[in-house]
Formats: sequence, structure tokens, C-alpha cells
Amino acid sequence: MTERQPPAPGPAAPRRRAGQLEAQVITVLSASDRPLTTGEVLDGLGAPAGLTYSTVITTLNRLAVKGAVRRQRDGKAFRYTAIADAAGLVAANMNRLLTEESDRASVLRRFVSGLEPGDEAILRDLLDDPGS
Repeated sequence: MTERQPPAPGPAAPRRRAGQLEAQVITVLSASDRPLTTGEVLDGLGAPAGLTYSTVITTLNRLAVKGAVRRQRDGKAFRYTAIADAAGLVAANMNRLLTEESDRASVLRRFVSGLEPGDEAILRDLLDDPGS
């Protein structure tokens, strides 16, 4: 097993949006034809500035708890497989957040009012024909 070197110092990486790294990890796992180790996921992410092995393993563990990835032991390490795709993960997060608020109508109203015009049209189409 090779030891990872810390990244060279450089400018701080921009802060990711909530759930962005999870979605990127799911995308890497989904693109693979086999379960991946944490190091392989990190390599698949292209190791953006500031992204560490421990950040990726923490993200993978959170995804396993959420049921978005399956974890299987491989010697001393774990290998991970995506169960949900990135869109499914985002949708599950949105639903979870919605259930945490008692005034769902207000949350949905504010959500819809903040949509881009193209997204609003997509949502209207989906509401008109949910099977599409």
C-alpha cells in the first residue's frame, strides 16, 4: 500500500456547495465497473486542491449511512459501490430537508420562487406529466 503525500501548499480551494462532493463521489463510483477504494475515488475526483484522503473517506462513510453506497471489506480497506445516482442523492436530500419543516407550503413556495426560468418550466412539465 502506497503512502499518500500531502498536497503541495497553494491557494485555498473554493468552498463547495452543500452536497457537491457527495454528488461528485457518486458520479465517480457510478462510472466504475467495479467497487473502488477511497484512494481510487480520490484519484477519480482528480484530487482538487485541498481535497484530502480523510475528507473522501468521511464523505464515503456518510454516503454509506445514507444508503447511497454499499461498503464491502477488502483486506484492511473498504471498497465502495454506488447504489443511488447523483440525481437520486440530491432528490433524497431535498425530500429529507422538506420533511424537517412543518410549514411545507412555505418551503415549496420559496423553493419555486427561487428557480431559474428554465428549471421552473421543467418542474411545471413534470407536475403536468410525472411519468415523463
